[in-house]
Amino acid sequence: MTKIAIVYYSSTGTNYQLAQWAKEAVENAGAQARLVKAPELAPDVAIDANPAWRAHYDATRDIPEVTSDDIVWADGIIFSVPSRFGVMAAQLKQFIDTQGGIWASGDTVNKVVSGMTSAHNAHGGQEATLLSLYIQMMHWGAIIAAPGYSEAEYTTAGGNPYGTSVTIDDDGNMIEDVEEAAKQQARHVVDIAGRVNG
Repeated sequence: MTKIAIVYYSSTGTNYQLAQWAKEAVENAGAQARLVKAPELAPDVAIDANPAWRAHYDATRDIPEVTSDDIVWADGIIFSVPSRFGVMAAQLKQFIDTQGGIWASGDTVNKVVSGMTSAHNAHGGQEATLLSLYIQMMHWGAIIAAPGYSEAEYTTAGGNPYGTSVTIDDDGNMIEDVEEAAKQQARHVVDIAGRVNG
């Protein structure tokens, strides 16, 4: 059975929702899914300053934090992370930065990876965030499974060829309808990972 790790970071819930949609699609495609989150780095004073952040943090306490073992276990990895000034949020970046041990032993080579993201503005760094992720994945020796324009769901969701991305309004709601794009991207990862490891 193809094994897919879904690794996300989410402060107020958007990327958690993207990750949940991906997990649902992975399982419906007959693969094994493991949903894990990047550890929170922000201090309580920052989290408490945003009620939505505190509510989401408390609501997802039971989701396991990602470890190196999750990466080694997986045939494919779907990352979902918000944009922070055009690059991925520091919480996921720090996790990736600490994977030198499995990188050095070759355990990241040929992992099939794909990314999803969100930002407050349509041109607020979504594409750059995914590119920043993929640059690191090239160093891992991973196989990047970007969606391109291969399915109608991606165009309907806004047409980001690097991965599903969504814009968030002032109330924290998703502006674009990206559920089907996220699910199709997850199925794409299952397909490619199955071919690579079949």
